[in-house]
Amino acid sequence: MAGAREETPVSDADRCDNFIDGRFVPPAGGSYLPVWEPATGRVYAEVAASGRADVDAACQAAERAFPSWRELPTERRAAVLNALADRLEAQLERFAAAESKDTGKPITLARAVDIPRAVSNLRFFAAAAQHFATECHPTSADVLNYTLRQPLGVVAGISPWNLPLYLFTWKVAPALAAGNCVVGKPSELTPRTATLFAGLCGEAGLPPGVLNVVHGSGPDAGEPICAHPSVRAVSFTGGTKTGARIAGVAGPLFKKLSLELGGKNPVLVFDDCDFEAAVATTLRSSFSNQGEICLCGSRVFVQDALYDRFRDELVARAARLVVGDPADPATDQGALISTEHHAKVRGYLDLARREGGTILCGGQPVSLPGRCAGGWFLSPAVVEGLAPDCRTSQEEIFGPVVSLYRFRTEEEAVRLANGTAYGLASVVWTGSLDRAHRAVRDLQAGITWVNCWMLRDLRTPFGGVKQSGVGREGGWEALRFFTEAKNVCLKLSS
Repeated sequence: MAGAREETPVSDADRCDNFIDGRFVPPAGGSYLPVWEPATGRVYAEVAASGRADVDAACQAAERAFPSWRELPTERRAAVLNALADRLEAQLERFAAAESKDTGKPITLARAVDIPRAVSNLRFFAAAAQHFATECHPTSADVLNYTLRQPLGVVAGISPWNLPLYLFTWKVAPALAAGNCVVGKPSELTPRTATLFAGLCGEAGLPPGVLNVVHGSGPDAGEPICAHPSVRAVSFTGGTKTGARIAGVAGPLFKKLSLELGGKNPVLVFDDCDFEAAVATTLRSSFSNQGEICLCGSRVFVQDALYDRFRDELVARAARLVVGDPADPATDQGALISTEHHAKVRGYLDLARREGGTILCGGQPVSLPGRCAGGWFLSPAVVEGLAPDCRTSQEEIFGPVVSLYRFRTEEEAVRLANGTAYGLASVVWTGSLDRAHRAVRDLQAGITWVNCWMLRDLRTPFGGVKQSGVGREGGWEALRFFTEAKNVCLKLSS
């Protein structure tokens, strides 16, 4: 039954220990947390429940490793990152299976997106670091100003459960490429692929202490990492409430912060759009990864003339999505990450009804036969009739739920789209180039896709505005974040 939890003993092979100073070590306190498989509702592994002693050991190892890693020529660091990418790519199937089991996402998604993107992250920053230039300003005939961009030292990367290795490497790769040493903390809900990745480090030539992985909960492991005096910068992806807590801990200590937080992303569908492309892509942007992606479009605004046709087609296609075993290649929708999250999403659907919304399809727990009988499955839901300012329209649900709204004019659409505390991503569907330019200018979002979704170029800056975050990741922005700019002013002798 969906929502049930069943604990079973786990073997030593299914234990995720910390990776500190180039080797796997148990947590100092000897305690472990259960790791649940979302598709079955059973414990299949356990992960180190780390604390301050483990964080301190990792930070000390990183401090010891930093001088030699910083002095290593950039091309040598790049070669190590490429060697890591080679080994990860060679084990794609193993990592994809682990990611699917940990998160409940379809293995086809992990195989096509998550693991290949992790490989791309490593290769991209290996190349980018070799082209990272400094500025030089001849101020006068005898004065030269130039900029040194130097690694910070020990930095932290705290990554979420929805795209575990994808976003873990999105932080680790630029930090290492820039010459820093890293203490990484993956989500305790999905620790498997970060642990497997750490196991590749030695054979790829990464020196001990350059990358350390500390597992555990946010309060017990994450907060001590953010507060540790050795840590110079924190890069975090996750919920807005947790991001605010991290800012409260690290901000007064004057650490650099990059926070990629929640979203309530709008999709604007104008009546001059390519209808088939808009419907097909909106289905994907609503329900990919069970809606557990910060970039999913959860509020869809459709122009009056097109609304009924668009709604009916989207509902029909959503109802046909296959909810099933993540290991089955025919599955479109896997399991939600936890029984608590499953209950949270269902709670928002109950709230939507109380707020006057109509559930046009889905929103029901799904019971599957066989091994997945206890999994946390939910059919994808489409809701209409909600007021744009109600809680369901304003709060991040982070599940397979999308709400539909009508609009008449371009100005109204932009106003409604901007009417939340979030500003991470947005999508515009239109055949008018002028309208597209006006909309993207006025939308309050860190990224706007026009007539597409989730096409990413790793050279571009990525992040949100308002309560969706602070700072930018990707390209030069990431390398700048993980370095300190130093101005040198040199007066030439006469």
